[in-house]
Amino acid sequence: MSAGPVGAGPLRAKGDEARRMVMGGRFGARVVAAAGAACVLWTVACDDGDAASFSADAGQTLDMRVGVGPRVDATSRADATEAVDAFTAADATPGLDGTPQSDAGVGADASPRDAEPPGDPEVLVGAFQVSLVAPTPAADGRVEAPGYTTLVGRVADGPTPSLFVWELSAEEGACRLFEPRVPRCRESCGGSAACVEDDVCRAYPSAQDVGAVRVRGLRTDGGETDFTILPVANTYQWPHAPYPAFVEGDLLSVQTGGGRYAPFSLQVEGIAPLVVETQRFVLDARQAMPLAWVAAGSPDASEVTVQLDISHHGGTKGKIECAAPDAGALEIPADLLDRLVALGTAGFPTIIVSRRSVGSTVIGPGRVDLVVASRLERAVEIPGLVSCTDDAHCAPGQACQPSLFCQ
Repeated sequence: MSAGPVGAGPLRAKGDEARRMVMGGRFGARVVAAAGAACVLWTVACDDGDAASFSADAGQTLDMRVGVGPRVDATSRADATEAVDAFTAADATPGLDGTPQSDAGVGADASPRDAEPPGDPEVLVGAFQVSLVAPTPAADGRVEAPGYTTLVGRVADGPTPSLFVWELSAEEGACRLFEPRVPRCRESCGGSAACVEDDVCRAYPSAQDVGAVRVRGLRTDGGETDFTILPVANTYQWPHAPYPAFVEGDLLSVQTGGGRYAPFSLQVEGIAPLVVETQRFVLDARQAMPLAWVAAGSPDASEVTVQLDISHHGGTKGKIECAAPDAGALEIPADLLDRLVALGTAGFPTIIVSRRSVGSTVIGPGRVDLVVASRLERAVEIPGLVSCTDDAHCAPGQACQPSLFCQ
């Protein structure tokens, strides 16, 4: 049976903006295993709201409350045009090798609506996030926690507004410094919208049912690499898989069965778990910060991103974001670091380093990403800054401040 109108093939979007997405409540999913296998029912109670979040690509949380997607270069824009043309095709869903595939087991009973004209490829409205969660080494009497792989996805009918406007303050090399601005609306936007610019309110979107979602290339605990997930509260989740659930270069794909939008597909190459070789991250005045990691086997197939926020426990005052080819080395410029410190610091500063590969397509309301990511978070040392959670961590005569540092 024909799958009906199909989505575009993968549109690579390798921007260096943070990609975020808010998920609703506590996650749950009914999971139907691959053909021939027994069905599995896995559910978790879900809240009614749209307030929960999940860990994401590039070491950042995909948060649809950030309504600005990544920058798209000229090549991506050309691919987006091809995606628009492909979205009007009507007779088959392409398989991993480009041959038509049956939609059996992928929500054949769904009743997708007629294809809508694709929206703006720079506006993120959904994501399917494959996350490699590294093992936690044994320490302080704790046993080692094994690693695992997760998949979580959601598609909304529009971008979710951000409560902050991140304004570019400086840029050097692969890194950029941003400062936050809080828009002000003289009249309340109410609980169903947010103030996104001065006196401009934008409504929060709603999560949508996109039918049964067929996943291929991700290995389950039982060894299956082709299975289907059904939505719960319009959220898709495969709760647990081995670490890693694929090898570098494997082709991973997601195919929706219909629902609110015509079926669309996404695919991306698998990545190797990120291994950071830098042992200490010290933020010295007038000194650049080097970062080294084990490079990808194919550096052009993925990118490494960095997010440095040294004031988040005190109300973030700025951040540095970097995006670089996955070649094994990156240096955060001294000038950007000094400017970030001058904006303000707080206790327990951290740096987040992520390896990610992203495939995208465009549907009616905007862009949907398939992101595979490996994320590591490390402590940052700032000379003179002592982090604390109570006064006992501070020197005599000092007290632990609300921003979690001694003064």
